[in-house]
Amino acid sequence: MNILYLNHYAGSPLHGMEYRPYYLAREWVQAGHRVRMVAADHSHVRAKQPERPGTDPWHETIDGIAYHWYPTPPYAGNGLGRVRNIWAFLRQVWSDAPRIASQFQPDVVIASSTYPMDIWVAERIAKLTRKTGKPCKLVFEVHDLWPLSPIELGGMSPRHPFIMLCQAAENHAYKHADVVISMLPKVADHMQSHGLDLRKLHIVPNGITLEEWQGTAPPLRSDIASHIATQKAAGRTVVGYAGSHGTPNALDVMLQAAELLRNEPFSFVLVGDGHEKAALQRQAQALGLEQVAFFDPIPKAQIPSFLAEVDIAYIGWQRVPIYRFGIAPNKLMDYMMARCVVLHSVEAGNDPVAEAGCGLTVPPADPPAIAAGLRQLVTLDAATRQRMGEAGRQFVLANHTYPVLARRFLESCTPAA
Repeated sequence: MNILYLNHYAGSPLHGMEYRPYYLAREWVQAGHRVRMVAADHSHVRAKQPERPGTDPWHETIDGIAYHWYPTPPYAGNGLGRVRNIWAFLRQVWSDAPRIASQFQPDVVIASSTYPMDIWVAERIAKLTRKTGKPCKLVFEVHDLWPLSPIELGGMSPRHPFIMLCQAAENHAYKHADVVISMLPKVADHMQSHGLDLRKLHIVPNGITLEEWQGTAPPLRSDIASHIATQKAAGRTVVGYAGSHGTPNALDVMLQAAELLRNEPFSFVLVGDGHEKAALQRQAQALGLEQVAFFDPIPKAQIPSFLAEVDIAYIGWQRVPIYRFGIAPNKLMDYMMARCVVLHSVEAGNDPVAEAGCGLTVPPADPPAIAAGLRQLVTLDAATRQRMGEAGRQFVLANHTYPVLARRFLESCTPAA
């Protein structure tokens, strides 16, 4: 099968996020399929941008996946620069659609760029392919609900021109795609209200790649390992967090909970970076939280080593309505694969921690509830902690590994008859 995967922000192990397109495509290549990844050469989520050899589109092969990069202008933030970047990418792929359809002859075209406007480009390629007499499925993959996410999380007006364009694209996708795949589990009512025939809808959540959890992980960076060892030697329970330090992660609430636990034997270790990190460090200093330590990010390969050292893994969310459609956090999958006991501060349409039985869920934006949850978890005996940790790992292995997810994805996208 020839699979054309349009994802503006597609990454790889060479470039960093986003990883999902790479891991799915790698599984498909290993299963004997031919995959072409179509992506922009500049993305705000990548750690490293592809090296542009000139001013024209170019391609390279990464682990059997044919990446086709389109040159786009760099940008920062969510302003006009990002809009120009999106437009440059879509315009070029639109122009290339006849060549892609005739030369690659896709069986499946996937529109998967977070923003929904790529559906029009993907549909053009699918229609041109069908004109050659070859069946071709059009698939719309939903990461987050746009434009609802920038409206509810970013405060944008529904009448903003960009939002109105996104809304038109979302509605068009639900009406014209042959298959809609969502990472979020509770989207049926929303999508149906925007024109989706629910027979088209399939849920394929985020996942993990197994090789990152096989063999011996690289040792944890010495500064973090030394700090945790000191805390444990002092008889403190280590509460760990690994990931982005951004507004959605609600780490300010975690710090308020740490203040409530100031005189109790807890130590908080936060590893990562993000636009809110400096503000969080100032908050911890202002509150005099000597039991809270911040560390620079570690390589992804060291995450298992870090999580193996913590006693409780923390993940929190803001209290916002958008989470009623569900959540699909990668870091939670890491916590569960590491057999961590998890404190989950959330109110959402789904709760993997509760489903797996691998920890405790408390309300979001509620420092006393977080503090009480940590006190409750620290009282668990060793056998209970071990049972919870193993339940979390088995839940991920059964439902969230990329071999399972890639197979589920393609089962929903078999070529049109």
